[in-house]
Amino acid sequence: MQSSACVADAVVEAGKRCSLTKSVLAEWARRGTPRQVEYLLGYLEAEGASRDASKRAQLLRRCALPQAKTFEGYDWSCVSWPDGFGRDDLLSLSFLGDREDLVLMGDVGTGKTHMAEALCVLACQSARAARFFTASSLVGRLRRARDEGRLDRELAQVGRAELLVVDELGFLPLDVDGARLLFQVVSQAYETQSVVFTTNLEFSRWGSVFGDDQMAAAVIDRVVHHGRLLQFRGESYRVRHALMSPGGGVAE
Repeated sequence: MQSSACVADAVVEAGKRCSLTKSVLAEWARRGTPRQVEYLLGYLEAEGASRDASKRAQLLRRCALPQAKTFEGYDWSCVSWPDGFGRDDLLSLSFLGDREDLVLMGDVGTGKTHMAEALCVLACQSARAARFFTASSLVGRLRRARDEGRLDRELAQVGRAELLVVDELGFLPLDVDGARLLFQVVSQAYETQSVVFTTNLEFSRWGSVFGDDQMAAAVIDRVVHHGRLLQFRGESYRVRHALMSPGGGVAE
């Protein structure tokens, strides 16, 4: 008779070789004693929880966040909500199911990027794919892919995310080539993904980012059609908690 250790090792090896089918599970559940069936249920629940945790961790790694921030302790005081959309709608991620976009617009340091990062974490915890890019890093990534003859593949990978964040739109101007690449992403995402933009520029100034008023108008047209505008106003969090005052002295 095999020892308990040998049987345990055999169970592990057998588990690696197969995925359980419905018919096999039904048969073993029928054949087992109540205690055995209870043990089998415990195993299956533990296996499911382990797989779910692995999937969430993989999604979070693939998201490539600069910081995996959450909404715990988040300062909501700077946020102005649009009609028909509030904090509960944001935290429920209902906008993802409707393929709605969000534009987080307003003053520097008021929590726009923090919110975008926390939304990515929330999506990954809900087993929903998310990707995070700054506008400049996304354009650079697409430019390299195009130069290497794999732009379509790169666009397809970006397009698989249910939630796509484009951070810091307007912090750095785009050349015409970069603007066209970013437009391809926005056009591809229209009604198929939810895109979250963070920006300190009002829509009227997006032409300066894209270097072309018509292209900016085409982007805005797609974003506002199924989009919500969240406005951020207030003093920069970093300034409020800075060791050095903006005037050059040391904060008191």
